[in-house]
Amino acid sequence: MSLCRINNGSLAFGHTPLLKNVDFSIEAKERVCIVGRNGAGKSSLMKVIDGQIQLDDGVLNIDSGITVSRLQQDPPQSEQSSVYQYIAAGLENIGQLLSDYQSLSLSIGTNSSEQQLNKLTRLQEQIETLDGWSIDSRIQAICKRLKLDPDALLTELSGGWLRKVALAKALVSEPDVLLLDEPTNHLDIDTIEWLEQFLQNFAGAIIFISHDRGFIERIANRIVDLDRGVMTNWPGNYQSYLEGKAEWLRVEEEQNALFDKRLAEEEVWIRQGIKARRTRNEGRVRALKALRQERKERVNRQGQAKMAVNESSRSGKLVFDVTDLNFDFEGQIIVNHFSTSVMRGERIALIGPNGCGKSTLIKLLLEQLQPSSGKIKTGTNIEVAYFDQYRETLDPEKTVQDNVGEGKQQITINGKDRHILSYLQDFLFSPERARTPVKALSGGEKNRLLLARLFLRPANLIILDEPTNDLDIETLELLESLLAEFPGTLLLVSHDRAFIDNTVTSSWWYAGDGNWHEYVGGYQDAVSQGAKFYKTELNETKQVETSSPVKTEQAKPKAKKLSYKLQRELEALPEQMEQLEEQIESLQALIGEADFFEHDQQYVNDTLAKLSDSEAQLETLFTRWEELEELQQAANN
Repeated sequence: MSLCRINNGSLAFGHTPLLKNVDFSIEAKERVCIVGRNGAGKSSLMKVIDGQIQLDDGVLNIDSGITVSRLQQDPPQSEQSSVYQYIAAGLENIGQLLSDYQSLSLSIGTNSSEQQLNKLTRLQEQIETLDGWSIDSRIQAICKRLKLDPDALLTELSGGWLRKVALAKALVSEPDVLLLDEPTNHLDIDTIEWLEQFLQNFAGAIIFISHDRGFIERIANRIVDLDRGVMTNWPGNYQSYLEGKAEWLRVEEEQNALFDKRLAEEEVWIRQGIKARRTRNEGRVRALKALRQERKERVNRQGQAKMAVNESSRSGKLVFDVTDLNFDFEGQIIVNHFSTSVMRGERIALIGPNGCGKSTLIKLLLEQLQPSSGKIKTGTNIEVAYFDQYRETLDPEKTVQDNVGEGKQQITINGKDRHILSYLQDFLFSPERARTPVKALSGGEKNRLLLARLFLRPANLIILDEPTNDLDIETLELLESLLAEFPGTLLLVSHDRAFIDNTVTSSWWYAGDGNWHEYVGGYQDAVSQGAKFYKTELNETKQVETSSPVKTEQAKPKAKKLSYKLQRELEALPEQMEQLEEQIESLQALIGEADFFEHDQQYVNDTLAKLSDSEAQLETLFTRWEELEELQQAANN
């Protein structure tokens, strides 16, 4: 029996069709993954199911008594709320009563006033009337299951624990359908694996969106593909979907070729001379017009990216020789007596939790930071291409073409001259898109542009720090293939287990207290050799306990909580950023329309300017959010 159904549903964003007469349903205990390229309409479909967006046409049916709950993408942030109160907010009236009762219970002491006690009694009576204590037991059970302290303040929790709290809130209503939009975002590998195990034991149905192929393979038992508004269903695992989709695209290509051949023949007929026109078949003319209209409405599939590294001359056999390397920052040990040798052709992944020092270790190797002690010997003839999404900058006012070619029309790749527009088409930028200002690009397009610029540089050492963000699965797989064939040396930082396994030959694992252990192979190989995931919180706790009295006194100012005003500002930022992201997404979809640049020039300029302003505002808000997060985390530590 279907819990949720969409019949003949249609949804368009401007002139871009996201859903074209689709039928969708989900059964009890199904695990459905929605896949598709960026902008295909995956999140929009989820919002339709959640009731946030209405279909342009068609019907959404959710059976009576069926509860749908959605995991919010942004983790909760509120100093005024405990874990219990935030989870209880996932329920309606009874949740507020339980939250008030818990808050008042914690505040009442031995000198409680009669007014406080009377209020507590009234709340208790209201809860009993509504059978609320059974709900309280449910909240306590969820906290126990997720190992959450119900009395803890949200500001005392790390990002991974905040994601668990958000999941608890989504689960407290015991939903029949759980919606998860990129649930592994901002999670390290350890937390991702915990989430996988939890979802495998979840009793209800799950609909989720993810680009993490390992996560999809472990959770999904059906794949729903969105491609140019068309929805196709693929029962089974992710590998079965890949094989079926390849065949589906092959058949589509053959059918389109036959259609185009027939249309061409009819166009030749309609353009024959005077004699042919006298005997023209009006029915055939009407059929030709229908063919023309059908061809006009066809949404062509975007091509696949083609990448190639501009290889440099070979480096020396030794790339790095590290001896007894040590580095600490503000009393925190990041690297502790690490020794290793990196030889030409090795491909190494740095694996560890967020904040353990992976990027710092890379900067030490590149001599961007000086070690506290120890030696790093760099080999000869090393040419580095470094992808760091937070360091690399693109000029938003310049076009895609100018950001890569720097005004040149011809570039040289591996000794061969190519036109810049031809090179950019390998990264899915059409000539028209290549002449578009960078400020009009989506996040995925900007990442592809960064890769295009990176691979243009001659290099025999590639360093990639979280390169997979915002890239669709097809582009990820092509990047894997490229790196696997790269004859130089690779250093990689990523939480994508499949990407690591398909790319590297060895791994450096964070082993706690600044220690790094080496293992042969990728993520799964290291696990089979006994590698374990260590949390940085253990190291931070130990550091606080062993700090000298002088350092403890210096750290006291950091222990102050954020002011009420700053806390309120921090609470409001996620919603503001989400609104701006939705506005940017709308503008990007508008600019991405085929006929956008055919509009009045003033309209085009105004739209591009609006997009640029929105992106600048989002960047400002994100920077402010990071600042307040750091202040809050410093206070918690």
